[in-house]
Amino acid sequence: MGIPTFNLDIIYGAAGESVDDWATTVRDVLELDPPHVSAYGLTVEAGTPLADDESRHPDDDDQADKYELVDSLLEEHGLENYEISNWAKSRHECEHNRLYWLQGNYHAFGSAAHGHMDGRRFWNVRTPDRYIEMVEAGLEPESSSETLSDEVRRLEALQLLIRMREGVPVGSFPTNDVADLGTD
Repeated sequence: MGIPTFNLDIIYGAAGESVDDWATTVRDVLELDPPHVSAYGLTVEAGTPLADDESRHPDDDDQADKYELVDSLLEEHGLENYEISNWAKSRHECEHNRLYWLQGNYHAFGSAAHGHMDGRRFWNVRTPDRYIEMVEAGLEPESSSETLSDEVRRLEALQLLIRMREGVPVGSFPTNDVADLGTD
């Protein structure tokens, strides 16, 4: 039967990577004829060795050029951009990510796994050995959780919908609510 679909993740914006280098990477990926590609701009996370070396930080203009290039090349190859960092052939969109972006419910199975149920986010203990010990002892392996207020859920919904091809439906947020979001 084979594998009916798969995804390739690629990252752009590393220090020393030229636009030509990036174009070569994207063309090499396209030679594999993937039904789905995720292309992410390199981000710098605080507390990492990359964060401490500013000479290795990505340039915003360079990343914008590389995003436009990947978008163009993937679209030429028949992959449609359906979320800011994701392109897919017809019927190969990532359904589990769409569930996250639409604030759907999902369980957390495994160490460090995250779940969401009706505005309550939760995550399991991080290490596999502790997770296994807790499950074998009949204990919930949940490490912590947070319950999101209605306002936080609305703001997150807006932030996530902006990322998607469909965008924010007209009328889904009253004008005053949109103007008030994020203003404190």
